[in-house]
Amino acid sequence: MVLWIILAALTAAVAAILILPFARATKTASVDRAGEVAVYRDQLAELDRDRAQGLINAEEAEYARAEIGRRLLAAAGAGEGRETAAPKARKYALATAVVTMVPPVVGLCLYLALGNPGLPDQPLEARLANPGNNVALLVAKAERHLAENPKDGAGWDLLAPIYFRSMRLGDAELAYRNAIRILGPNPVRLAGLGETLVASNDGIVTEDARSVFEQAMKLDPDNPRSRFYVGLGFEQAGRAAEARAQFEAIAKGSPPDAPWMQLVNQHIAKNGGTITPGRDTAPAPGNPSPADVAAAENMSRGDRQAMIRGMVDSLAERLKQDPNNLEGWVRLIRSYSVLGDKPKAEEALKSGLKQFPSSGELVALANEMGLAVEGVAQ
Repeated sequence: MVLWIILAALTAAVAAILILPFARATKTASVDRAGEVAVYRDQLAELDRDRAQGLINAEEAEYARAEIGRRLLAAAGAGEGRETAAPKARKYALATAVVTMVPPVVGLCLYLALGNPGLPDQPLEARLANPGNNVALLVAKAERHLAENPKDGAGWDLLAPIYFRSMRLGDAELAYRNAIRILGPNPVRLAGLGETLVASNDGIVTEDARSVFEQAMKLDPDNPRSRFYVGLGFEQAGRAAEARAQFEAIAKGSPPDAPWMQLVNQHIAKNGGTITPGRDTAPAPGNPSPADVAAAENMSRGDRQAMIRGMVDSLAERLKQDPNNLEGWVRLIRSYSVLGDKPKAEEALKSGLKQFPSSGELVALANEMGLAVEGVAQ
């Protein structure tokens, strides 16, 4: 309670400091003007004495009287104006007092009614013992446990993907490596470590990352996730034939309606391959059909821009209904960037990363286009 008394005293002191100048200014001005009027009246009396003694002639006396009279009237009028302004100053002082005092008083009353001033601070130990749904406390609790039990592989295995989703990439790499060292490698841990390394290098599949994905492929040869990154690593290294072989193997082992087929077919074509007929050869979402292209040739520039904007908006709407489409998110982000709509490009990138949090391609796209997204290093 002592704290509240101190705060109340400080609030009252601040209010007094703010209100005092209004009262002081009015009093000072009234005293100054009264003294000035008295001086001018004394000057008139002295002028009459000088005139009676013949020290100045009549003409000079009239000029001096007129000037002193003018100053006397001006001083008297200013004094009356000040007296008229005094009520306004009091109103300002009252308003200042209300604005200064009412919010703290209302806040204090609400806190006393709704809060619990007597509740002691809860130490970290108690909060860690009962973290509830607080993810930060859950992570802190797990970190404390692992600091005391560094050989708990299950703890590292649990914490690694949480670090990755939070873009704490250095911690994620350490956690994955500890889990692999203690529990042994498996496809999920290896793929997680590989994607962490890719994200740490702005979407580049380094030799270290590709080696990790290749280990995951040996344990699970049919995993398209690891195969894709191996192929992407070959593509980035300029080894087109090996990259094409990886992407074609993914296409061959995937169902025709797999959500990753559009992206895989794009990389097959990029590396000089031919897309297998019947395997998702429809235009990618947002791409114009031949009829659209023909119609656009006869449009004005404004109409053509409106058509493009309509197609981009249509793609965005389809992705809201079916967000499991990495190629669609990549195309939408690029489309907004081309249209110069950077806020929407960043919004689309955030949505894509929520749907595909481990996508090295989206991380690379963010850095390529200079898009500022929370959790993505620029």
